[in-house]
Amino acid sequence: MKILIAGAGEVGTHLAKLLSTENHDIVLLDNDHKRLEFAHDDNFDIMPVLGNPTSMKALAMAGAGEAELFISVTPEESMNVVACILASKLGAKKTMARINNNEYLQPDKKAFLATLGIDDMVYPELLAAKEIASGLKLPWTRQYWSLFDGKLDLIAVKIEPHSRLVGRHLYELGDLETKLFHIVAVRRLYHTIIPTGADIIQAGDIVFFTCAPEDKDTVRQFCGKEDIQVKKVFIMGGSRIALRAAELLPSDFKIKIIELDHDHCKRLIDAAPSNVMVINGDARDPRLLKEEGIELSQAFLALTANSEANMLATVAAKRMGVYRTVARIENIDYLDIAVQMDIGNLINKKLLAAASIFRHLLNIDVTNVKCLSIGQADVLEVVATPASKITKAPVKDLKLPKGITLGGLLREGQAILIDGNTIIRPKDVVMIFCVDTPMSRIRSLFA
Repeated sequence: MKILIAGAGEVGTHLAKLLSTENHDIVLLDNDHKRLEFAHDDNFDIMPVLGNPTSMKALAMAGAGEAELFISVTPEESMNVVACILASKLGAKKTMARINNNEYLQPDKKAFLATLGIDDMVYPELLAAKEIASGLKLPWTRQYWSLFDGKLDLIAVKIEPHSRLVGRHLYELGDLETKLFHIVAVRRLYHTIIPTGADIIQAGDIVFFTCAPEDKDTVRQFCGKEDIQVKKVFIMGGSRIALRAAELLPSDFKIKIIELDHDHCKRLIDAAPSNVMVINGDARDPRLLKEEGIELSQAFLALTANSEANMLATVAAKRMGVYRTVARIENIDYLDIAVQMDIGNLINKKLLAAASIFRHLLNIDVTNVKCLSIGQADVLEVVATPASKITKAPVKDLKLPKGITLGGLLREGQAILIDGNTIIRPKDVVMIFCVDTPMSRIRSLFA
């Protein structure tokens, strides 16, 4: 597939690097030659083109007319909108624009933009806010996702030393009680593994479970976690992610946003929900946090644009007794370090945006794609067809490619946990958990 990406900023660069490993024809367009320098590296199969994404001449030179997918992800929303409209007029088959305005996602606005040539939009800050709001529903988890429209849950949990799972082989878990959950992966130190029955759970492992929504508490108990509810939240930094997250959290939450810029505080006061208090100050100051009652809060979210400051602030908050901490980490190289620092939930909008875009690139019926920042993995909900190889034998006989496992499926509206004897049928929606796996391997199973 020929893909033209406009904008070599954080999101565009990360996306281009990812897609270049998938045997796509990638062209990266930007008006700053310094941002394009990395594309000359032989490790990346990317064609850099210097030019303005809103120039029809530059778009034509970059091949917008032949592009099967045009993605504009510059930091400027207006530039992305104009670039997509122009690319569509030049002949691009499908366009996607990165936006910063929630208004554009309203059905009537979305329909209007479609008439102009903008087929889809990605709002990284909103994706990050949804991830945060979802995670705070279950503060004892590292990450939490609802799959199959709420019929199955995927939960990442750090295993406590006193957990009943510690020291157990996976094949023993069937003896503990009726199978109410399925372990799909284990994050240990810097690596995520797809476990076998012979693997042993260790204290400190981050384990990924699938389970029915009503069985989440069983998973919590097995992991040795307390049942704590979040009601008071501190947020460091009044970013767009912070504001969107505050809007998505329940109205009975008491939220304090601490922002260093005085003028920005005034704007936040006008925009924030009524349950949000805006404080002008430095959230890295322990004295200020104590004065504002940090000891009485259950969650601390560090959401500034500075990854290092966010990491240090969450560590400090944990030392003050905050149960759930969330750090926005935009530098991907820091993710492994952040996991080892035991920071808590990690948010990276580049990875979230890439996962959202990936679903448009697979030539199979994909209903959802999620990116696991702490698991170095992707989760996909894929529909099996009569021709799919994955329907031809029980799961234990499929010889799945390395790095791929199945966590569950949806059949005629009912969620089912998968084991070795499960036979996948056509029309089943299957949850795929894949670690460092090219999408071509997924296509080979479901095409």
